[in-house]
Amino acid sequence: MSEELFDVVDDRDEVIARRPRSEVHRRGLKHRAVHVLVFNRRGELFLQKRSLTKDCFPGTWDSSASGHLAPGETYDACAVRELEEELGCRLAQPPQPLFKLAACPETGMEFVWVYRAEAEGPFTLHPEEIADGGWFSPDAISRWLAEKPHEFAGAVPLIWRRLLEAQGGNLILKG
Repeated sequence: MSEELFDVVDDRDEVIARRPRSEVHRRGLKHRAVHVLVFNRRGELFLQKRSLTKDCFPGTWDSSASGHLAPGETYDACAVRELEEELGCRLAQPPQPLFKLAACPETGMEFVWVYRAEAEGPFTLHPEEIADGGWFSPDAISRWLAEKPHEFAGAVPLIWRRLLEAQGGNLILKG
């Protein structure tokens, strides 16, 4: 099986090359990814625990679904694809885009579009990608991040902070 290829991008998130995954990660080249936050009707967020076989952040808690864009893929298409691949969650249209993060060390040098979706589950977790998953209240996530940030993949604290800032510190997660 050939290695996955990523589009390498410049500081403006414009494609400048295409390189193998291992090279992109090893050299810290800028590339693209999505994170999708799936909330239920109670306002809880589904978090996934990454498989121990993942090359980045194995065994840590992460967004509901996340992943790299395939070469030439749009952020919206990737968000739909990752939800289906990782959670078995099919959407008729892309989830709601919330904000974009610039490539930085916390994101693994990824430009990241963060999306919001609503679903109740149950989900079919991809066993090679996800070891576990569960629903958590916003307050529980905030406490957990404050007490044990090392238990989360690198981008999650940044995403959570930005989400809270966007809500003026008052996280209203419905609708």
